[in-house]
Amino acid sequence: SSPHLVQVRERIRINGQPISKDLFNKYFWLVYNRLEETKDPVHASMPAYFRFLTIMAFHVFLQEKVDLAVVEVGIGGTYDCTNIIRAPVVCGVSSLGIDHTSILGDTMEKIAWQKGGIFKPGVPAFTVAQPERPLEVLRERAQERKCPLYLCPELDDFEEGCQVLELGLAGAHQRSNAALALQLARMWLQRRGCQGLGELKEVLPSTELVGRPVPLAPAFRLTDAMIQGLRDTEWLGRTQVLSHGPVTWYLDGAHTTSSIQACVRWFHQTALNQDKPHDGSEVRVLLFNATGDRDTAALLKLLVPCHFDYAVFCPNFTEVSVANNADQQNFNVTLENALTRCLENQRTWTRLLEEKVGQDPWLPSSLRVGGLLQPAPARGSLVLVPPAPRPLNSPALVFPCLAQALRWVAQGRDPHLAAPAASGAHPHPVASSGAVLLREAATVHVLVTGSLHLVGGALRLLDPALSQ
Repeated sequence: SSPHLVQVRERIRINGQPISKDLFNKYFWLVYNRLEETKDPVHASMPAYFRFLTIMAFHVFLQEKVDLAVVEVGIGGTYDCTNIIRAPVVCGVSSLGIDHTSILGDTMEKIAWQKGGIFKPGVPAFTVAQPERPLEVLRERAQERKCPLYLCPELDDFEEGCQVLELGLAGAHQRSNAALALQLARMWLQRRGCQGLGELKEVLPSTELVGRPVPLAPAFRLTDAMIQGLRDTEWLGRTQVLSHGPVTWYLDGAHTTSSIQACVRWFHQTALNQDKPHDGSEVRVLLFNATGDRDTAALLKLLVPCHFDYAVFCPNFTEVSVANNADQQNFNVTLENALTRCLENQRTWTRLLEEKVGQDPWLPSSLRVGGLLQPAPARGSLVLVPPAPRPLNSPALVFPCLAQALRWVAQGRDPHLAAPAASGAHPHPVASSGAVLLREAATVHVLVTGSLHLVGGALRLLDPALSQ
């Protein structure tokens, strides 16, 4: 699976666990040296990062003699380097969203065409409820490739009587993923000749599915192992909550409009539905970054209704110096480029709040556009310097790395993070004025979203055990 959050070994797992450092080291050099020995002398280039790791993963699975390999595509499907498997047991396409438009195309239909590229002759494939046109594209691709394609019934159709299936992952969209996972798992178990898989139950198509071009797969009675599997599933960085004293971190790697919408629904249910603290204030903070060609204005607009007191923007670098953090270094992006993107996000956020002034009573009427980012004399840190007049709490700040951003948000109240330095790191008054509110609030809710890499960097700092 990709990307990794904290360590590259997360991408290659056996029995759910990232392979050991020794095993990773052994197979990395074995594959690297073999490729080095056999490369084309004229075009003497090694495979790019993701391709190399894909080759290495296949090699690990073959050498370690795994019974079953679950392979997630990188981007798309048709031209993805994972798509060299000629006869998988089963294929699945989850809910489609607009992402990687420069590679996959700028419409759902074009993206569906790319995803359908994993279909193989005679190999059953499953998908979940999709918009009508993209679903038709998937059906056409399946017909081209002589691949039987089925639509998964809703997870509710697997429930017996009053029993509600519990999921370890929060969010309504995970119920769709779970329904797909059940069909894929059953297909493999069936191929292995496993007994006691539970009888099939014909599902009456709901009105929503009537007339859809893809037949509905039957539901079936779940085994105890399947019920437990759904309940016990954990996936770091997706709808994850870390409670660290008065500061609660909500981490979700959403980075498309549909996933940000799901993230906002989850954040509302999990954080904002709670009773307000009796003994003090509640402060809400957004920590955001986005990468690639994503439309950050569209993503930020969806987050405005959460009524954040502060929006904090920073690159995905955990520290300004990333020398000791090779697994989280992106050699394609400079700090300068990343900071420029953060400044654009800061301006976008301020503009979005300006547009909301007069519509929402929670917004200060004295909000002004035009805050400048200036380097502090010591340590080269960056904070928003607002124009006067401005309310005490400035809504948007930019920091050059995650460590500084998290320390400012936590203000020494999270035992996993050191307090911000009294001088140097945050010398400007606007940083310290906001800090008063953060230090005195009874609860601080922090949503970290927009990028899985951002969430991974935050997790590395908030849960040091993940780096072991």
